[in-house]
Amino acid sequence: MTIFTHNDGGRAAAGYKGKTGDCVCRSIAIASGRPYQEVYDRLAKGTGEQRASSRTKKRAASAANGINVGRKWFKDYMAELGFEWVSTMTIGTGCTIHLKADELPLGRLVVSVSKHYTAMIDGTINDTHDPSRGGTRCVYGYWKFKENKV
Repeated sequence: MTIFTHNDGGRAAAGYKGKTGDCVCRSIAIASGRPYQEVYDRLAKGTGEQRASSRTKKRAASAANGINVGRKWFKDYMAELGFEWVSTMTIGTGCTIHLKADELPLGRLVVSVSKHYTAMIDGTINDTHDPSRGGTRCVYGYWKFKENKV
């Protein structure tokens, strides 16, 4: 059974109110142990600096309305923090891993599920709501925090 703990990643302590689409920022702050504002500022900077493409328009410098996690700057930032990407799904494989404690490794994870990022620490989901859908939500992949980053 997967345990859920309500955790806003330090968002309220940083002075933010209400609800917003900052799941990427929250999950990184929780899993890395870094202050919410520090993570928010870096994600906002990256989003504001990313160029428009044929598929995406130029975006404001904000981490409150989603992050394009497929961009190189985002992957570089995650690696800089000490995270390593582990893919759990490829085209045509179907769902093999679900958002359940017994299907994911122990440690500090930033987990990618459909339209959401959440933090999981040693089998416990840390988020503002339980995104597991009763253990049936498919995991696309996860960023695993390397504890002893040299």
